[in-house]
Amino acid sequence: MTAQLFQPYRLNDSLVLDNHILMAPLTRCMADADLVPTQAMADYYARRADAGLIISEATIIRPDGQGYPNTPGIFTQAQIDGWRKVTDAVHAKGGKIFMQLWHTGRVAHPFFWGGEAPIAPSAIAVEGTVPRMRELVYQIPKAVTVTEIAELVSDYAKAAENAIEAGFDGVEIHGANGYLIDQFLHHDSNRREDEYGGSPENMSRFALEVVDAVIARIGHERTALRLSPGAYFNMTGDARDREVFDYLLAELEGRQLAYLHAGIFDDAMEFDYLGGRVSDYMRGKYGKTLVGVGSYTAHSASLAISEGRFNLIAIGRPFIANHDYVAKVKAGSELVAYSDEMLANLY
Repeated sequence: MTAQLFQPYRLNDSLVLDNHILMAPLTRCMADADLVPTQAMADYYARRADAGLIISEATIIRPDGQGYPNTPGIFTQAQIDGWRKVTDAVHAKGGKIFMQLWHTGRVAHPFFWGGEAPIAPSAIAVEGTVPRMRELVYQIPKAVTVTEIAELVSDYAKAAENAIEAGFDGVEIHGANGYLIDQFLHHDSNRREDEYGGSPENMSRFALEVVDAVIARIGHERTALRLSPGAYFNMTGDARDREVFDYLLAELEGRQLAYLHAGIFDDAMEFDYLGGRVSDYMRGKYGKTLVGVGSYTAHSASLAISEGRFNLIAIGRPFIANHDYVAKVKAGSELVAYSDEMLANLY
């Protein structure tokens, strides 16, 4: 039933995966005080190197992108050197690893960098408090200027270059789950009236500028993107959002990305304005390599792949609970059940 998961998969002429199983990006908040990866993180990733591809935990591109404690960065030499220990450990075990590039936008908090207000497409705050630090209340963000947007695009490209210097096989741009790029793509969080808001073309502009800048810096074969067409995390959906993603996905079709990754915590969720599941909507609009994610088992993922709903599967929490997930699934062994207590430690 799951045999096809263990067949090689060619992403492009430069990269062949050993199997169809990816380790999903999983925020663990385990970097040191300077946001430098630790030896424990290197050991953690190396133990999971039999995944076809590891996608690292989300990694911030510059200080004002931080929205959670102890999330790693990729903007200092010490961080680059720390990540090199991780990639060396993964490659020594025969694995492949992409870095997920991240700016949290309005979900950032100035507590972490000692600055002023966080940045976002529009000055609209998200409700609530910072996970793990509930005493920190989210603030009203500053709407970025066009000049500041250009700086952000440059910072994403530099972060991608730093990731390659750190030994990563490529990068996944985090354009999903209510963070900065995703905030430009939804009407709930983007109320701009300039060239970055209002129409599908304008609302997609920042995402495409980031993608193009990263491709120009490191190559299309090493550039991937995660998207959340269905708004569900830190924002409210709007029927007009579909037009934005219809346009964006058509534009991405011609950019020869390594892959496109569906950003959804549970792919059983359905969105009226998308006509159903996120992955099915994306499959209908995007014909190249698509990664599914969201509460799939090995069996349900294998079935979805055989039906052509997506090409690869990213596995999240079961990979926290089972560092040998791939071997266990291949052997038909019982998996250790995930529990939230596991988040307190690296396994």
